[in-house]
Amino acid sequence: METTTLNGALFAHMVEGGAAKLNQNRVIVNELNVFPIPDGDTGDNMYMTIDSGFRAVSDGADDALDLTAQRISGGMLLGARGNSGVILSRIFAGISQGLAGIKTADVAQFGKALEKGVSEAYGAVQTPVEGTILTVYSDAVRYANAKIGDDTDFETYFEQFLTELRASLDRTPTLLDVLREAGVVDSGGAGFVYIAEGMQDALKGIAFSNEGPGAPRTAQVNTAAFTEDSVLEFGYCTEFLLRLQNGKVGDVKTFDPKELIDWLIANGESVVAFADDSILKVHIHTMTPGRILEHCQQYGEFLTLKIENMMLQHHETTIRNNYKKRKPHKAFGIVAVAAGDGIRDTFLSIGADAVVDGGQSMNPSAESFLEAFSEVNADTILVYPNNSNIILTAEQAAALYTDAQVRVLPSHTIGECYAALSLLDTSSNDIDKIEESSIEIMQSVATGTVSRASRDAKRDGISVHAGDYIGFSGGTIYADAPKAADASLRLAEALNASDYGILLLVRGIDADADEAEAIREALQKQHPLTEVILLDGGQPIYDYIMILE
Repeated sequence: METTTLNGALFAHMVEGGAAKLNQNRVIVNELNVFPIPDGDTGDNMYMTIDSGFRAVSDGADDALDLTAQRISGGMLLGARGNSGVILSRIFAGISQGLAGIKTADVAQFGKALEKGVSEAYGAVQTPVEGTILTVYSDAVRYANAKIGDDTDFETYFEQFLTELRASLDRTPTLLDVLREAGVVDSGGAGFVYIAEGMQDALKGIAFSNEGPGAPRTAQVNTAAFTEDSVLEFGYCTEFLLRLQNGKVGDVKTFDPKELIDWLIANGESVVAFADDSILKVHIHTMTPGRILEHCQQYGEFLTLKIENMMLQHHETTIRNNYKKRKPHKAFGIVAVAAGDGIRDTFLSIGADAVVDGGQSMNPSAESFLEAFSEVNADTILVYPNNSNIILTAEQAAALYTDAQVRVLPSHTIGECYAALSLLDTSSNDIDKIEESSIEIMQSVATGTVSRASRDAKRDGISVHAGDYIGFSGGTIYADAPKAADASLRLAEALNASDYGILLLVRGIDADADEAEAIREALQKQHPLTEVILLDGGQPIYDYIMILE
């Protein structure tokens, strides 16, 4: 099918396709956001922006292209959220301006309109940064427009457009240090690629669904992220629509917002601001949102207003898509093996850069280690296998990996790894000393395990009954009991828990939470000078793991 003219109905259908494609992939886009901290969710913001544009014509697009583009642009203006959402809305505002008075467009006219989208988007950002959605979009427009010929149809144009769009996106880490260090491409640029792909699908008549991972919702406030003792470090992400008022600015039609925008730039960061008729759209990062609002209210009244503490948004996300290549480069990286979400999260929180899924009866492959080594992106990588059956595989992977020096530390338990990571000091930059110190720390730790017996047995002077709980450390069984609590107390006694300062009790996925708390209390009573801490490890096989250090 060769499409040579574009009318309003087809353009609206293409915008709908773009929204649908982005909706299906917006979680991927969310997790690419790394500049300078996660400022909202780029994928959600862009989706809500373009979806607002489509909803403006969802009751029936006008066949006249200019009128449809104008309605879509107006809808996106009101729905624009976040930096990337605002820029996206300005791209479509420029397209609408470029299509003014055009009822049906040929490829050349449409290309010219896209060029107007470039200038409008750049004009909305007070300090344009290359390596972002701005670059990706402008590169694609320039490339595709240069290839327009007398017989170019829209299908061919979009093929050219997407070819450069993807190529430019891949180049963004070479233009922006924060992307290169994080090993990702620009999130806003990635979002626009999905939009363009969806528009192309609609143009080709490919069926699509707008079903995604659920409508974006306001996240629950994580009050623990900002406590009574916290210090505001990142300020507030502040966004609003301001309706300019004749009574405040004289004549809205002749009002020049430049002075106001210059003031915003001087009093905040990440400023995106522009006027569209009598509406001023503002996105700004500021430590004092009240001051910003009070100043702007001299010019008009607010239509919408959103203020978010960016400390609540400051968190690291795990990138789980093919855009994520490597973590920020560092001198030393840590790879550990663990099973169970709680243990995995604990290791990550105390210094591990990557956690390979594995453990007893779940031995990871060498390929799993190689993938983790590549993700870590360090000059030297320390590996904690945490199981005697995994050490050899880890060493095999280390021998195969050539992009870094890999040292496998022979940790046999998660307890050894926990202690080693808790006290790891790489400040000497001497890998031999670091390895020696880590092994010394591991040797000072005792790890015990409580698990159900699968069969009757007699070992180490203990009669084991199938279904009972056994307490063991290394290859030695110290206790057998019908109840996990009894086995745990006997094991702790056998391991001389009173000689240690801390006993970390790690609850497995099959262990009851109330039972675990009761065991913790009993252990604390049995060993009053040892601090007993309960951790929800979520590990399989082992009901409880004790780490004594």
